[in-house]
Amino acid sequence: MRSLSLRLGLLLVPALCAAPLTRPNSAAADEPKKDEWVSLFNGKNLDGWTPKITGHEYGDNYGDTFRVEDGTIKVRYDKYKEFDGQFGHLFYKDKFSHYRLKVEYRFVGDQCKGGPGWATRNSGVMFHCQDPKTMRKDQEFPVSIEAQFLGGLGKGKRTTNNMCSPGTNIVLDGKLFTPHCTNSKSKTYDGDVWVTAEIEVHGAGTVKHFVEGELVMQYEKPQLDPKDADAKKLIKDDKLLLEEGYISLQSESHPVEFRKVEIKVLKK
Repeated sequence: MRSLSLRLGLLLVPALCAAPLTRPNSAAADEPKKDEWVSLFNGKNLDGWTPKITGHEYGDNYGDTFRVEDGTIKVRYDKYKEFDGQFGHLFYKDKFSHYRLKVEYRFVGDQCKGGPGWATRNSGVMFHCQDPKTMRKDQEFPVSIEAQFLGGLGKGKRTTNNMCSPGTNIVLDGKLFTPHCTNSKSKTYDGDVWVTAEIEVHGAGTVKHFVEGELVMQYEKPQLDPKDADAKKLIKDDKLLLEEGYISLQSESHPVEFRKVEIKVLKK
C-alpha cells in the first residue's frame, strides 16, 4: 500500500502486538488541503494507522506485523510460527472520496511459512473500504476495491497495480465486471525494487491505476456485490455504488515495505 510531515496533530500510536493500538485524536486534526500532496505516514511511527488482522480484534497488531523501521512501514512475520490465514490490513483513520493516492512499495525476503502460493510477492492497497470496526473477527479482507501489488517471480510476466474486488464489482469497458481480479497493462518488476503505484479515485465514478507515472488500467462505478454476504450487510436503501471509504495497506504473508503513502484530495 510514505515523507512530508502530516500537520495532523496526531497522538502517538504504539506499535505493540500485545495490546490494541490507541486511536489518534482526529478532532484536532486538519483535513488535507485540496490539490496538495500530503503524507499519511510520518516516517517515524504508526500514528493515524490501526491494524485489523484475521482472527484478532481490531487494533491488535498481532506478532508486531506492522512496524516502522528505517523510515518505512514494514510488514514482517518473524514472530509468526506460520501464517495460518492471518491476513492483515493497516487502516488509515480517515475516509476519502475524490483523491489521488501514491504508494511506494517493494517486496523483500521470503514468504512466511504456510502462506498460500498465490500470495508470494503479493500485497496491495485497499480503498473504498468498509469501516474496519464493522469487520467480522475472522473476516479475511475488508469489503473494498484492491489495487493489487505483485512482484515478479524471476520468469514470465506478472503485472502490478491490478484490480481485485473483495465483496465488490466494477464496470469495465462499459460492462459490469464480476470476476475477482483483472490485470493491468504494467511491466513486470522483478527483485527487491521500489515501485511507485498510484490510484486516482473519483468517488463512485472513474478509477485510474498508474505505475511509474504510466496509466495501466481504468474502470468505473465501484460498487457493493449484493451476492457477497459481508457486502450485503452494508447495502442501505438498495444503494450499491461506493462513493467513499477507508484506505488500508495489506499483509498477505510475503514481507513488504512501504516508504511513501501520500494523498492529494481532488475537487468533486
